[in-house]
Amino acid sequence: MNPRRIRLIISLMTAALVGIICLQLYWIGWNIRLNEEQFDKNVYDILHRVADKIEYYESITVLEALKNTFRPSADFNRNLRRAAQRLESASASRRRLHADTLIQGGGELPHSFEEEMLRWELMKVNQLVDSRVLTDRVPLDLLDNVLREELKSYGIDAPYEYAVYSKAHQSFVIRNGHYVVPENTPHLPASGVSSLYNSPYRAPLFSKDVEPPGYLVIYFPARTQLVLGSVWKSMLLAFVFTGIILFCFLYTIQVIYRQKKLSEMKTDFINNMTHEFKTPIATISLATDSIISPMVIQDPDKIRRFAEIIRQENRRMNGQVERVLQIAQLDRNEIQLRIAEIDLHDLIRQAVANFSLQVEKRQGTLRLDLQARNPVVRGDATHLSSVIHNLLDNANKYSPLQPEITVRTRDTSHGVAITVEDKGMGISKEARKYIFDKFYRVHTGNLHDVKGFGLGLSYVKAIVDAHKGAVDVRSELGKGSAFTITLPCK
Repeated sequence: MNPRRIRLIISLMTAALVGIICLQLYWIGWNIRLNEEQFDKNVYDILHRVADKIEYYESITVLEALKNTFRPSADFNRNLRRAAQRLESASASRRRLHADTLIQGGGELPHSFEEEMLRWELMKVNQLVDSRVLTDRVPLDLLDNVLREELKSYGIDAPYEYAVYSKAHQSFVIRNGHYVVPENTPHLPASGVSSLYNSPYRAPLFSKDVEPPGYLVIYFPARTQLVLGSVWKSMLLAFVFTGIILFCFLYTIQVIYRQKKLSEMKTDFINNMTHEFKTPIATISLATDSIISPMVIQDPDKIRRFAEIIRQENRRMNGQVERVLQIAQLDRNEIQLRIAEIDLHDLIRQAVANFSLQVEKRQGTLRLDLQARNPVVRGDATHLSSVIHNLLDNANKYSPLQPEITVRTRDTSHGVAITVEDKGMGISKEARKYIFDKFYRVHTGNLHDVKGFGLGLSYVKAIVDAHKGAVDVRSELGKGSAFTITLPCK
């Protein structure tokens, strides 16, 4: 895929994802603000309803006191009950209007001498009531019960603190169902008092008075939890789904780049395979043409020589094809392991003997250090021999000067460890992440003298995994590499 097109797709996906996240954050913020406004409205409604009920209770108490003081007519009693009912059903402003009507004689009650006396007495009683201190006008039980009922009716079930503030004392006189001595208010817990003083939730008490004597205050310590209580599920789902989208987005980008890298490695693999096959094919073609030449066809020694070349090149191509087919079989889980008891030391000695000529041609050294006391394992001798051969081949190829290769064995708690160590160019930390991937080849700068398909270490990893073993690599640039294979004991 075109890199420019990949960058364009990633940019569009990033913009879309950022837009979705911003939209989710805006929606969550808007929902929280809406809940805050609704919660504030409910609390203010509750406070005003409580204040109205306390004021209504005081009005009924006054009317009942007048009723018990005088013995009015039956019509007056009916009118008084009607006035009380209207006081109960009307709003605060309507209640004040009816109270004024009772005092000023506004059309509801008959204008008899008895009613005129009632109005006069009501004025005197109201004057006495209004002159009382605030704590005498607010019953503790009534305030506590009414406030609890109103909160329950609005579905608010959370810890709260409340208080009654007196303007005359400039302090709280009732707090959480108890009277408070004004002089002791500063000695109350500072956190509670300051929270109540700073609470925005307050409503005036006895607003029918010329000047309300105080106000009712309420404070919710867990207000944030209350506001978020109805949206936290939506927030959680939004974050979960956004996280899933983000994960899929990042995973998609990773897959795109992985596939792009895999495509590049496959292209390199095809190019390398073409070059690897082109050389033996050309050699075989040249040897064949030489055999049928009139000058060679009558010379048995030359024919034998060219025939040997053809056989070697054919064996070389067969080995390369076999390696590719083995990887394909491993991918399809079609490879069959012929399990038997194997002495790893014998296997290693044989592999080193077959490979030592290649190292000697480059004037290198190949040393054995076999220290394992129990080298017998159960495995496939052919595949394990190929694994050791691949590691030796890598150590030889990636040693730019005379190779110095050491093969060690040792006992471990998990089995037998085989280490193939070299003093070559080493592998960078970044490259170590991919060396066991198919078709991956470690870059050697501008040099292209290291041949191969990038299948050797992938084959090693697959075979070791099939034997329930493990592969580890230690390497440092310029100082060499050490590949360690651990196989379980018999």
